[in-house]
Amino acid sequence: MEKHQILDFETEKLIQQNIKEHGYHIGVIDGDEYLPAYAFSIGLSKNYDHPEVIVFGLPKEVMQVVLNNVCQAIQKKTSYALNKNYEDVLNNFPVQFIKVDNSYFPDYLGYCSLFYEEEFPAYQLVWTDKSGAFPWEENFNKQWKFNQPLLDRNIDFKFYEERNLGVYTTKYTLEGNPILWVYHNLDGSWELHSEENPDFDDAKLVSLESLVQNDHRLNEVFSLSFGKAASRATVDADWEFFEHGE
Repeated sequence: MEKHQILDFETEKLIQQNIKEHGYHIGVIDGDEYLPAYAFSIGLSKNYDHPEVIVFGLPKEVMQVVLNNVCQAIQKKTSYALNKNYEDVLNNFPVQFIKVDNSYFPDYLGYCSLFYEEEFPAYQLVWTDKSGAFPWEENFNKQWKFNQPLLDRNIDFKFYEERNLGVYTTKYTLEGNPILWVYHNLDGSWELHSEENPDFDDAKLVSLESLVQNDHRLNEVFSLSFGKAASRATVDADWEFFEHGE
């Protein structure tokens, strides 16, 4: 989930061309072993006064088809309502639309933001499990919990992890030193340190949520995949991302 800060010429040209020819553009971002793929529209707000739509966690081809059908329905004057079941969008499985909180725009809708250069609304298309349960329902398949983050909530904790996940830090972080180095190891474990080369005699195991509560800017590195890392020079500096490979 990179924050798309630069819209390269070829991508901008493709987006503009698709919007001119079809009224909208559909972007797809690949997933990996940790992060789900997702697809999103660009152009619905401008051309049809309808919020853009984003969907997560289904096969890319399915998301493209579903989103294309939704966009075509909007072209034909369909206006999707929030928190209402729609049975004709995804193979007779119910879906709902929820409003995307603005805090998630830099994380997932960077291309849209660069295209519009102004505020725009967005909905998330949320699908059910095979039993017809939505992610916010008690009987939803827990194995699919992180296949589609719910972008209308959890703005205080964006990680694709349980809040009580145990992560490694050191006593110096717990004493108040700012976290400047974050590692997401190949085995899935997380390390968050105030030093580049911590002494593991000082290691402490704490919940990920407790560290995020103390420093909300840790949410900016929620999308680190396995083997990735991030660092910053100071607590107020921008994060720099790099390969970790351990």
